[in-house]
Amino acid sequence: MLNYEVVKNWPIEDVTQTYNERDVMLYSLGLGLGGDPLDADQLRYVYEKDLQAMPTCAAAFAWPKSWMRDPRTGIDYLKLVHGEQDVRFVRPMPVAATIVSKTRVSRISDKGAGKGAIVELMRDIIDASTGEQLAEVRQVSFLRGDGGFSAESGVSDVPPEALPPVPERAPDAEYVFSTGAHAALIYRLSGDANPLHADPEVASKAGFSRPILHGLATYGIAGYAAIRTFAGNDASRLKRLALRLTSPVYPGEEVRFQFWRDSAARLHLRARVDARDVVVLNNGIAEIA
Repeated sequence: MLNYEVVKNWPIEDVTQTYNERDVMLYSLGLGLGGDPLDADQLRYVYEKDLQAMPTCAAAFAWPKSWMRDPRTGIDYLKLVHGEQDVRFVRPMPVAATIVSKTRVSRISDKGAGKGAIVELMRDIIDASTGEQLAEVRQVSFLRGDGGFSAESGVSDVPPEALPPVPERAPDAEYVFSTGAHAALIYRLSGDANPLHADPEVASKAGFSRPILHGLATYGIAGYAAIRTFAGNDASRLKRLALRLTSPVYPGEEVRFQFWRDSAARLHLRARVDARDVVVLNNGIAEIA
């Protein structure tokens, strides 16, 4: 059973990563950008001429070690699900930099016995050369096997505020993106080497017909869809992207991103795979400057 005091006070090590233009381009190729070599908007992310970093790389770079696997946490790691991803982009991500990632456990909430628990992590991405914050990364994990831990510890934090549902009307804009059949094999080279995304045997044991695309890859594509559709392909204008990860995408599938205007600077969004009639991202918020 999850140990509240141990998990809440876990000494997560800072992570320093030096990346360059090649890493930025490789990340974007893993999202599937550059699939159309004549698309000038996509080339801005995968070719050194006028290169700009996809801001969502802040969610993928400088990851801490997978400490939740440690038996001292009491976490049933096999039942952990990445539930939500939320990044506030304080400054544009440089195309080359040394960054420091500082992570803390911000809250642990018990949903009740048999209902699971929630762990929220906050991660600051700092430019090592200037000391300036580049991004604030919030990740929510759902621990399906750890509900009821507060019966022993007597402690449970207030759950995080729920992301708002999308409006019950037709979307104001849509953007359709075709993922590449080998997208997960490229994306994993940016740091997430989980065999679930590469090995058919591992995917089958996990209940999938074939390896799935990383949730953070679908998240990154959503960022591109928002920037291209509402920010004139200027990556520096994306200030926040928050999403609930509701179902995996299989590499090679076509994803439809749907947007609703909430205000001049705020959008609601959802993503669907029409071929399977499934929502893969939901309750989304994108803020554009």
